[in-house]
Amino acid sequence: MKDETYFFHQTPELLAKVLIQEVGIGYDESVLEPFKGEGAFYNHLPENCQKDWCEIEEGRDYRDHQTPVDWVISNPPFRLETGTKRINSFYFLLEHFSEKVNKGLAFLGNDSCFSTLTPKRIKGLESKGLYLHKIVVCSIKKWRGRYFFIIFKKQPANVFKYIEGRF
Repeated sequence: MKDETYFFHQTPELLAKVLIQEVGIGYDESVLEPFKGEGAFYNHLPENCQKDWCEIEEGRDYRDHQTPVDWVISNPPFRLETGTKRINSFYFLLEHFSEKVNKGLAFLGNDSCFSTLTPKRIKGLESKGLYLHKIVVCSIKKWRGRYFFIIFKKQPANVFKYIEGRF
């Protein structure tokens, strides 16, 4: 039975298919979908890649996945419970997977997720070799607002700038 704390938003199949094309997964690269849900991303990964998945509802927790992969692609949960506190999980999950990928990762998130990318946190991801490369904006009719497919790669990029400090 699903934990009543979470409300699952399944990514529209066609959107997942289109977004995967934005990543540029290479031949025989390995891809992990750590929050598979009903499989919108997982089911549309290229046939020529090595794919794996996790889904807590099916007994496969992302925290137990130890094998390094080239890519992580997902619509991750936006909130996680930590004891008695509910936190925005977007940055926490980016940081978790930043050292587990060889090529990069791509997450679908909303404006609250995007807002977790503070200058200090972006600098922290860059110190781990993970750089923001592309943001694809999309609308999902049945969900609230705009969504952002944020692609990070393990190669420097000059497409995103931040200013440190508070003004």
